Amino acid sequence: MSGVGVKTAAGYIAGLLFGLGLAISGMTDPARVLGFLDIAGAWDPTLMFVLGGAVVTTFIGFRLVFARGKSLFAGGFQLPSKQELDAKLLGGAALFGIGWGLSGYCPGPAIASMSGMTMPLFAMLVAMVAGWFIARRFSS
Repeated sequence: MSGVGVKTAAGYIAGLLFGLGLAISGMTDPARVLGFLDIAGAWDPTLMFVLGGAVVTTFIGFRLVFARGKSLFAGGFQLPSKQELDAKLLGGAALFGIGWGLSGYCPGPAIASMSGMTMPLFAMLVAMVAGWFIARRFSS
């Protein structure tokens, strides 16, 4: 298998594992996510445990990967160089949070839930894709 094929397969496997984790944890159900955001009502702490598991896994995983000293499928690590907060980052984060709170979906669970397409999910996906195009237009 070529280098590009191996990288594509690795990305596909990582995406499948991510989607499987979302499905097993119930995070593809917007009612569960909205229950987490409803701190004044019937609060559901499930998302906190899913996020905690992700943080622990990422913390350990990054240390193992960086201990290797080189990338497995690329010439080197591609780390972000920008570290300051600016209006674009804060505005994008605010829009992301508003969209997540209104729909109950963030992009990963939304894509993982596409097999059970509903009108609210479709509207969220259309808004997400439109946001990508608008962001590309403003960043040029």
